[in-house]
Amino acid sequence: QVQLVESGGGLVQAGGSLRLSCAASGLTLPFSMYGMGWFRQAPGKEREFVPAISRSGGTTLYADYVKVRFTISRENAKKTVILKMNTLKPEDTAVYYCAASRIYTGQPMGVMSQYEYWGQGTQVTVSS
Repeated sequence: QVQLVESGGGLVQAGGSLRLSCAASGLTLPFSMYGMGWFRQAPGKEREFVPAISRSGGTTLYADYVKVRFTISRENAKKTVILKMNTLKPEDTAVYYCAASRIYTGQPMGVMSQYEYWGQGTQVTVSS
């Protein structure tokens, strides 16, 4: 079955950086046929969109609260999506989830219901 495995989370001080990875396996289609996204969920809050990337990697979409600070990229040959997070803030503390979708809209997708497959998540904690 499709598996998405996130890694790279941890504890970092405010202003620091982290690099999250999401490795896909068991896909029914080539990795390049999946739109990919990252979402996060803080304690007591709903899961929210972070960034997304198109199938080719040529187009990205960011939530306003992470724009400029975060960068999403993908390596289709390695079936991997990367999320580079800079200038982290305590409010970035959350479990970060990788998601994959076979839906094609021509643009990166920022809505949870558009994603079919989800990873288990990786904890990111930013201390003040």
